[in-house]
Amino acid sequence: MAKRKRVGIFGWGLVAPKSPNIEAFERNLEEAGSWLEPFEGFGPSNFLAGEPMFDFRDYRPWIDERFGPMKFSQLDSKMGMNVKYALGAFIQALQSNPGLEQLLQDLGTAAHVCVGTGLGDFPVQYEVSLQYAKAQKRWNRFWCQKKYNAELAAYNAGTGILKRKLREELQIPTDPSTLDIADENYEDVLDAWFSFWVYHSDGLSAYLEKVKEIESENIDGDVDMAKGNIIRRKIMERKKLQRAYQCPDEPWSCVDSKLLWNIPNIPAAQISMLGKIMGPVIAPIGACAGFGTALKCGDNAIQLGEAKVVVVGVTDPPPHPLSVGALYGARVISNDGQVSKPFTGLRGTHVAGGACIWIVGDAEYLTELGMRPLGLEILSVALSADADHIITPSEAGPKLAIVEALESASIDASEVVTWDMHATATPGDWTELNNARDIFGEATRYTARKGTFGHGMSVCGGWELTAQHLGVSQNRLYPVNLTQEEINPIIKKLNCDLVDVNTSSNFNGNVAGKISMGVGGINSCMICRKWEDLPDKS
Repeated sequence: MAKRKRVGIFGWGLVAPKSPNIEAFERNLEEAGSWLEPFEGFGPSNFLAGEPMFDFRDYRPWIDERFGPMKFSQLDSKMGMNVKYALGAFIQALQSNPGLEQLLQDLGTAAHVCVGTGLGDFPVQYEVSLQYAKAQKRWNRFWCQKKYNAELAAYNAGTGILKRKLREELQIPTDPSTLDIADENYEDVLDAWFSFWVYHSDGLSAYLEKVKEIESENIDGDVDMAKGNIIRRKIMERKKLQRAYQCPDEPWSCVDSKLLWNIPNIPAAQISMLGKIMGPVIAPIGACAGFGTALKCGDNAIQLGEAKVVVVGVTDPPPHPLSVGALYGARVISNDGQVSKPFTGLRGTHVAGGACIWIVGDAEYLTELGMRPLGLEILSVALSADADHIITPSEAGPKLAIVEALESASIDASEVVTWDMHATATPGDWTELNNARDIFGEATRYTARKGTFGHGMSVCGGWELTAQHLGVSQNRLYPVNLTQEEINPIIKKLNCDLVDVNTSSNFNGNVAGKISMGVGGINSCMICRKWEDLPDKS
């Protein structure tokens, strides 16, 4: 069996609530407080959320220096916050070791990017969908006017008998004229009405024939020269056609291409472009276990000898009515205006957004180049699935990941002196803590930080792991926003050492572990250790 390559972190950066960068994040960890604030997406409500502290303009000098002034404007206008958070965190990570940026370029296909997302860019999807929906309504109603829709005009002019006959023959939906405008279903009925009759518009049929003629022009001759001219000519001819009909913008032309530029692989793709990284670029998706999933992909590539360095991480959009509402509907989010902390009232978690990017690599190779490892050594990463329930964690699935991670790291459970929980302040905390205690016992010190910065769908695991590495590497544990008096009585009976606001920062021990458990029953487990016997050549 081949000897495992030692893996370390050689660059890291993040964006989190109250923390635009890793330096602010580390300072904020010193105080055990909440980084949450009232969520304003619904107007007045009782939700709290973790709004990222971030200004993309902070990174403009770095981008301008390498790409000129047009690049920043292009990224700023086309990319959503999901991508921008990841780029900010990546640029931070490059500053961790001199020469890291150039090395990523020089390695060719031996430098990889594995950066995913938990939710994708909900805000961009919502914005584009809303624009399209409004455009489609305008379009349908325009072509249902009397002069463009002879069939609808005939129906409206017909007798009651004729209308009944046509409704039966054509299966016409409910006529909105039969409803009171105050009826709660009126707008839906009206939309369905125009959506049906637009298919009977003779005016639209004539319009589409003319569009077909415009769009049928082929590219001939020199492709590069002809392409731009033809695109411009088609746009001009379509605009002339619109003016002739005085019709609204076509709904298909109202779908912003930002939707395409912000699909799940784009954070990874943009990192590869800004970093000029030529190796494989993928977007692993593992929901709340996303950071560990990306880290596993990176570790695998290093162990297989396919990569020397891998940019790993995840990014999540800012809290949005769609994400907050969806998690509330799933009964996993708190809505009482108070911070819901793990192990206390078990009322639910809080949505947060941001990014966490690590640059991990073959430690022997990178230290020989004079680079300095950060945090702890990554001994193992293991993944498993519950194969049971989409949200409620099982007992067997997480334990399988923990046991495999310990075996892969050649670590006994008794050596793990601190364990970071997934703990979402839901009833799942009880099951999770029981699982951990069965493996590690009561002496291990347990941390759970979602009461501090909330729950980024995929990024929370990265924040939590970074907090653990920052502390343990300095022989300390940062306090947690929790008091012993708040702990749920049923959880107190487990007699576990839960780190709280009064925990002493002094820490003795070498090995730390963490688990993240994702929607869909996906688990990622990491075992890490203080650096030993690795020369620092910096």
